[in-house]
Amino acid sequence: MKPTKRQMRGLLRPKLLTLIEDFLTWKATSTKSVNDLFKNFEQKQDAIQKMLVDERERFKDQEVVAAPVKSQRGQDEQKLKPQQSPLFQGWGENLSDEDQEEAQALFEKYGYNVFLSDRLPLNRELPETRESKCLQKKYPKDLPSIAVVLIYLDEALSIIKRAIRSIIDRTPEHLLREIILVDDHSSNDDLKGDLDVYVKSIEAQNPLFRMVRVRHVESLGLTQARISGWRAATADVVAILDAHIEVHKEWAEPLLTRIKADRTVVVSPVFDRVNYYDLDVVHYVPAAHAFDWALWCMYESFRPEWYHLNDTSLPGKSPSVMGIMVVDRKFLGEIGALDGGMKVYGGENVELGVRVWLCGGSIEVVPCSKIAHIERNHKPYAPDLSMSMKRNALRAAEIWMDEYKHNVNIAWNIPIKDHGIDIGDVSERKELREKLKCKPFKWYLENIYPQLDTWDNILAYGGMKNLDANICIDQGLFPGHTPIAFDCFNYGPQHTYYHSNGELYIGGLKSHKYNDNRCLADSGEDTFPDLYDCNEAVQKGMGIHWDFTQGKELKNRQTKRCLEIQKQKLVVQKCTGQKWEIQNIIKPF
Repeated sequence: MKPTKRQMRGLLRPKLLTLIEDFLTWKATSTKSVNDLFKNFEQKQDAIQKMLVDERERFKDQEVVAAPVKSQRGQDEQKLKPQQSPLFQGWGENLSDEDQEEAQALFEKYGYNVFLSDRLPLNRELPETRESKCLQKKYPKDLPSIAVVLIYLDEALSIIKRAIRSIIDRTPEHLLREIILVDDHSSNDDLKGDLDVYVKSIEAQNPLFRMVRVRHVESLGLTQARISGWRAATADVVAILDAHIEVHKEWAEPLLTRIKADRTVVVSPVFDRVNYYDLDVVHYVPAAHAFDWALWCMYESFRPEWYHLNDTSLPGKSPSVMGIMVVDRKFLGEIGALDGGMKVYGGENVELGVRVWLCGGSIEVVPCSKIAHIERNHKPYAPDLSMSMKRNALRAAEIWMDEYKHNVNIAWNIPIKDHGIDIGDVSERKELREKLKCKPFKWYLENIYPQLDTWDNILAYGGMKNLDANICIDQGLFPGHTPIAFDCFNYGPQHTYYHSNGELYIGGLKSHKYNDNRCLADSGEDTFPDLYDCNEAVQKGMGIHWDFTQGKELKNRQTKRCLEIQKQKLVVQKCTGQKWEIQNIIKPF
């Protein structure tokens, strides 16, 4: 029986936490070992990313279950125990059975601990997590005014209230012009009457700024909600935030100072994580915002010159933004705001990040600005985001990525032609690109995000099937070094990539130059093939280069043996003429 997605998360969580704890030792590292720091950080980032990608790919063909189902009264099934739910991690042991059931039901509905949130003060204190030099900085009084946009869809009422309260309490009164609440067609009753009452009380207490309500009559998705908030704003600067946040002290001043100095810079605070289970704040160190070729967000190290300054309070250049952004309101309009053709969720932040850099702006992460952001356990409104993410990624690639746009197809294992995914009309966005005289994407890869591998020499990708046995190559157990033959289903573990030098990668293709792919290898001694990081395989003296023509044999250049299927098992042996076929061809070979 395959483990459930939730069981896999349970197995992965200790490894992820260990990697994140190691990652947080950055500031304890001396400047003398900066180069090692880059390497270690990138390796850890990749390890985290790979675990998440492997998990996502492994379970794409399974039904996504948002959370454990609550026991129903009158049924014979065993009542949920705290240790069976991720909600009860060092929290809730002393709750009564009735309270545990209520807490679990709320958790299933929202993806975080609403039971606890409803009992915490709206103006709770947050731990000081800023860099020490930030506490000594002084900011000018004559900064641009700011509008804060909060986007939500069926968010918990106490979470929204706490976000509003923190913004009012921790933003200088003379700078805060308006808070704009954008409701993307919520169905929760308390986000109507009860929230209205709270907003009116805020207005009565704070007559110097506006509380603006924007309600969509149908759910339009994250991008359209952000556009609605931006359009409703009147302040000099607009901060577009999620509603499940709390701002720290002096969060706005560092951001507004940077925008006052340069109106074309898009800035982002550093996000501290708020645990979904106990709502404690976990300190995160500054890092750049980046992405892989599937356009999934990830953290990345800053460029080396930032570390050489030896001042972690200084802003750092970033290839992209992760969705929470602060920007000059008029400048955002000048470069096309956000792409209204994006649907539901995903890819829109990378699209904006690339566009900003290509069309005359820049992006920075500002360490002295901190926002605490709840990390949901699950998104109840959209348990499977892969379809919208895939579609939006293809749209962004078509508009902005020029000859590199097909890398998005490779990352998602989508055919380059006739993939059947409607990305909408892009003519208006391409006209915008011409009007703004934006740079080519190659410039972005060379100057802004050189860590991203261009994948120029990938000739073919997708599932690789033995035509004689009608069975596919699979990476097998991970971690592990023995690929296997398995029924073809063409998800992550079976993704293969054939390089022009003859290397054959199995189980995924790394998006970044600092990572090594896993090569199919033949030691020349064993009956079974091996699967190692390519550099390691070479060090072991294994043959990692294969001669292959579509529909013909797969032969190792070093050992002269062929990859074949024998009694449903993957073997390397004397060639008998077995034929292989890879799913998608990019260039003839």
